[in-house]
Amino acid sequence: MKKILLAIIVTVLAGCASVVKVEGDQIVNNRLKITVAEAWNKVSVPGTSQPFDSWTQEGLSLDHLRFWAAVRPEQRLVELPSGSTPAGQKPPRVPTFRAGMPADEIVSLFEMVYSVDGSVVTMDKVAPARFAGENGVRFEFSVLRKRDGIRLKGTGWAAVRDNELFAATFVAPRLAFYPRLAPKAEAVVHTARIL
Repeated sequence: MKKILLAIIVTVLAGCASVVKVEGDQIVNNRLKITVAEAWNKVSVPGTSQPFDSWTQEGLSLDHLRFWAAVRPEQRLVELPSGSTPAGQKPPRVPTFRAGMPADEIVSLFEMVYSVDGSVVTMDKVAPARFAGENGVRFEFSVLRKRDGIRLKGTGWAAVRDNELFAATFVAPRLAFYPRLAPKAEAVVHTARIL
């Protein structure tokens, strides 16, 4: 019964979202240029403000490609909804970028991004890589999503230029959606360039 109620709530909330088809050259936060060969859907939820762009092929609960551009020191990578912490409980740690963070700490920020709702995140692989024309890091991770018990797989890319963080992540259910959509997401991510 709880899963059915949750599905109804997610559907109602998704109905409030603004969805725009994106293709061609796209600019994120006036600082990151991305070229989209195959259309994606950019999703914005009115009344919320996140420091990233969210794109999807099948719907945000099934897959999402997120882009962070020019995150400054002491800026959060995700904003928690007001009133999301039950009374009497400590609020979860919010991932916040700091100047001079080494690659392993940057990867830990994204572990926090995906576990802030209580989901369980496991980093599977971390390696140096180029992102947006800069030396950075590529990481793969697994998520056991708390709200519905679905197992997700994710890939992330991050680089720092002039003490600003640029990053992207792609996450989808590991058995069906991730194998099909990850190559499309990776193709988009490889076009990213800092402006």
